[in-house]
Amino acid sequence: MSLIQKIDQDIKQAMLGKQEAKLRGLRAIKSALLLARTEKGASEELSEDAEVKVLQKLVKQRKESADIYQAQNRPDLYQIEIEEQEVIEAYLPKQMDRAEIETYLKDLISRVGATSVKDMGKVMGAANKELAGKADGKTISEVVKQLLA
Repeated sequence: MSLIQKIDQDIKQAMLGKQEAKLRGLRAIKSALLLARTEKGASEELSEDAEVKVLQKLVKQRKESADIYQAQNRPDLYQIEIEEQEVIEAYLPKQMDRAEIETYLKDLISRVGATSVKDMGKVMGAANKELAGKADGKTISEVVKQLLA
């Protein structure tokens, strides 16, 4: 079953259960996936990697908006963004925690042969390819800087 079909089923369930927060999140996912499918140069069906990238983008948008609302002391809008973020994250693959990322990156740094911060580009390129969908790019960057410093 494709992600779009699963989202459609979950939207129906959320409507029947009158779960407004879940419904908002699911509609955002469906909208973004349909938009990605109709973009210029996109194929009819999205690959699993493309779907994950779309979901990650949505989560990142929600996090950034939530941070802005929190800074502006708008708890009502902050709560909406956090609820939608949680719904979207449920459809992403399990994220690695910081300790797992650190262990993985230590191995990667030794494989790539990086010795200083100057080699960060090589490490980040390989890390982003191998950890796509499993870890946040910002966290990867912070850990790489820490390990190479």
